[in-house]
Amino acid sequence: MDRKNDFKPYISAGRILPELTPMALIVGVLLSVIFGAANAYLGLKVGMTISASIPAAVVGMGVIRVLMRRKSILESNMVQTIGSAGESLAAGAIFTMPALFLWAADGIGAKPDFLEITLIALFGGLLGVFFMVPLRRALIVREHGRLPYPEGMACAEVMMAGEKGGSSAATVFGGMGLGALFKFIVDGLKAVPSEINASVKGFAGQIGTQIYPALIGVGYICGPRISSYMFAGGVVGWLVIIPLIVLFGAGAVIYPGNASIGEIFAAHGAAGIWDNYIRYIGAGAVACGGILSLVKSFPLIVRTFRDAMRGLKGSRGAATGDRTDRDLNFGLIIGAVAVLAVLIWLVPVIPVTLLGAVLIVVFGFFFATVSSRMVGLVGSSNNPVSGMAIATLLIATIVLKATGYTGVAGMTGAIAIGSVICIIAAIAGDTSQDLKTGYILGATPRKQQIGEVIGVTIAAVAIGGVLYLLDAAWKFGSTELPAPQATLMRMIVEGVMDGNLPWALIFVGVFIALVMEILRIPVLPFAVGLYLPVQLNACIMIGGVIRLLMDRRKAENAAEENEHKRQADSGVLYCSGLIAGEGLVGILLAVFALIPLPGGEKLGNWLGQLINLSGAAGTLGAIVLLGLIILSVLKFSVWSKKPKEHVSDYE
Repeated sequence: MDRKNDFKPYISAGRILPELTPMALIVGVLLSVIFGAANAYLGLKVGMTISASIPAAVVGMGVIRVLMRRKSILESNMVQTIGSAGESLAAGAIFTMPALFLWAADGIGAKPDFLEITLIALFGGLLGVFFMVPLRRALIVREHGRLPYPEGMACAEVMMAGEKGGSSAATVFGGMGLGALFKFIVDGLKAVPSEINASVKGFAGQIGTQIYPALIGVGYICGPRISSYMFAGGVVGWLVIIPLIVLFGAGAVIYPGNASIGEIFAAHGAAGIWDNYIRYIGAGAVACGGILSLVKSFPLIVRTFRDAMRGLKGSRGAATGDRTDRDLNFGLIIGAVAVLAVLIWLVPVIPVTLLGAVLIVVFGFFFATVSSRMVGLVGSSNNPVSGMAIATLLIATIVLKATGYTGVAGMTGAIAIGSVICIIAAIAGDTSQDLKTGYILGATPRKQQIGEVIGVTIAAVAIGGVLYLLDAAWKFGSTELPAPQATLMRMIVEGVMDGNLPWALIFVGVFIALVMEILRIPVLPFAVGLYLPVQLNACIMIGGVIRLLMDRRKAENAAEENEHKRQADSGVLYCSGLIAGEGLVGILLAVFALIPLPGGEKLGNWLGQLINLSGAAGTLGAIVLLGLIILSVLKFSVWSKKPKEHVSDYE
């Protein structure tokens, strides 16, 4: 039974409110660029991204309702729709495209130019939106009540709680300001060390923590469970495997290292062993975890695709004429998809053959359908986009190699195909969440879909500049920007094409992942923790512990329980602001790293020499700064005050 007639949106179909206005476009585009750039920086540093839908919703509500004194909830929703597109496109792009930069740095192929990055991101983003349009009635309307779409529902609740807009927006902006300040102190002025480490004489292991607000924010948002799995992976790598490697292989020269393990440890410490060996073990574990997540989801994927296709047949041409049931023209969508597929094949700067373009359309539509339904069931955070990207890269690389496209051409072609499909899956999931929010609020789907297209287009232009800027400032694969997901994708393609990877280390990681699966420990967070430095995981764990203390508070009554939930949600908004603030300053510092001063010195280097605490003073300063970050999270969560009540303008 079609459930559409049983549901009444917040704004009725007969009521017309401003939606796709110039103000909504301006604010939405700004948020798309801001959250896209911040998420690109975060993903390249940590290997994961956060959803920007809720922060974009509260900021849009604050700007439209409070600052501009406008009272259209649908206009605020349009800001969120456009703004969240940048985050999703960035998430898809940074998982794959930096691999092209990594190859260029090694002398394998040329660095991708700005136009190539922009067009790959644009075509993938547009396909993600267009593939979702015909699925809206099948997944959003007909499945309402069965598919919860957690982020979409949460955004709708934020919008309907309009009286909280100003306070919530202030929380996000407060997080952005303080996150920017903390980041500038650590990495701009370099006033204190960015990392505190501790080790024991005679033991090769090392433990420590980084001093970054975004990492604490990630830990708070992910919660104690995910944070602890990541930290456990780091502990196994740095306090178990590294000491064993040094203990048993001190005099051995083992590929891919070009010196003995003892010499590497003497020169670089535990970090040198991690860089030469543990990263490959972690890569094997992450790849295995991604494939396992896809395999476990396969029955759901098949059922999802089958049900969506059935629903698609039944929903074509089913529009009632109501404002709330109007999509972009279906014939226009088919034509646009065909044109995009031809452009992907024919545009010279995109290294994709006709076969590759066909693979993109087939796998892209399949994974767009899967992504849209799976985020409806488990939310965007649990959507196995990495697993989809790994599976796509494996299949594309094998097919290209079998058809004679090998070497640099085959590898760059495989990454290009994987990039487009990864972006398609990410954008389709985001679009479905946005359309769910609009369905509950009573937005016009066609206008939302146009908003998604605008957000994707602007974000595609911005992401090329962001990737070029970050690579020019610090280089992908460096300590500052390890680009873990892209490094993994590079390893997969090279492994299939050339077979020159340290397979022994990779298989060690695979079997560690299988042991975690047997023990029913979530593989991916543990594997990512094994792949990343333990100092980074420890900082994330600090945020997880703060969230644990928040969640374990006991409530005496329902009112107190609601207040605890409000404070926890306020902490999420603040931490989202921390992440955005740090990401934006990271982009700014990349600009500073390239600006020359009279005498030839770079502005970034000059700033870093103004205040530079070292030794015991530096360690103490880092501890104090870490304490201030923790106190700020507590201030905007457990110590936050309840905002004043406000009567809705729609009641």
